[in-house]
Amino acid sequence: MKIYGIGETVMDMVFRNDQPQAAVPGGSTFNAVISIGRTVPRLSPATEIYMSTQIGDDHVGDIICNFLLDNNVKTELVKRYNNTQTNVSMAFLNDRNDAQYEFYKDPKPKILRLEDAGEINFEKGDILLIGSFFAVDPAVTLYLGEVLKAARKAGATIYYDINFRKNHLAELPHLLPIIEENCRYCDFVKGSDEDFLNIYGIDNPEEVYEKRIKQLCPNLIYTQGPDPVHVFSPGVHGEYPVRKVKPVSTIGAGDNFNAGFIAGLVKFGADSQTPLTEALWSKLVGNATRYSSAVCESMFNYVEKDFEA
Repeated sequence: MKIYGIGETVMDMVFRNDQPQAAVPGGSTFNAVISIGRTVPRLSPATEIYMSTQIGDDHVGDIICNFLLDNNVKTELVKRYNNTQTNVSMAFLNDRNDAQYEFYKDPKPKILRLEDAGEINFEKGDILLIGSFFAVDPAVTLYLGEVLKAARKAGATIYYDINFRKNHLAELPHLLPIIEENCRYCDFVKGSDEDFLNIYGIDNPEEVYEKRIKQLCPNLIYTQGPDPVHVFSPGVHGEYPVRKVKPVSTIGAGDNFNAGFIAGLVKFGADSQTPLTEALWSKLVGNATRYSSAVCESMFNYVEKDFEA
């Protein structure tokens, strides 16, 4: 089996009370892939994990590549641009330890193409994770579309975390068709109550599934921060509690939910063809929330290296 993550990578600078607390490599898919790299090889030693991303040829880019390799993630699909700086994110934690972000990006255009990023040779049983604004960024739309087609044709399991932030609301009329096209290729669509309120103006999980997602993708995961997770698949509507924690930082919480869910697919021997019973949903969501809760209790974007797989 191979697990692929495709997404943006940044260097996260974390601040509390306007004072720097940590500097760690991050990015929505990146965070998930690191946690997968730290845990899945203990579940399935033969599994290979890859990150497809774009970074600069600067020292920050060197740190990121070394970090991936140190966490069992292969870098053959990492595209490094000459004379370009790696993106930086500033995360400012409020009194609830939720983060507000400011992004600093190299202005040089970076159109991602298959010949630049490297073609992925999917096989049946592989897993692909995509998400966040990267999955609808016009600079990568053509590339990602080819990747999704190849993954679907090969019989890989595709997991999409919509993760749509308010700062892109003005672009929604253009981006919504891309979001929905991505959903059509996927086996699992995950989004938060905030995501779907931003996109559809709907805050009821059952209404989101029945009116919007069901015709695009059969399986929906609907998260609500500390409130119960709702899941939907044909004939099933499950509701599962989230463990209550006192968060140190919520950065990476959703990303590690994704990591835990994908690790659960490996752990419980499930894929896109496995019937999703309430019992299996419970196991998968339980594993996902376990990863998410662990990250909320630390300053880092991923689970510890000795986290129970």
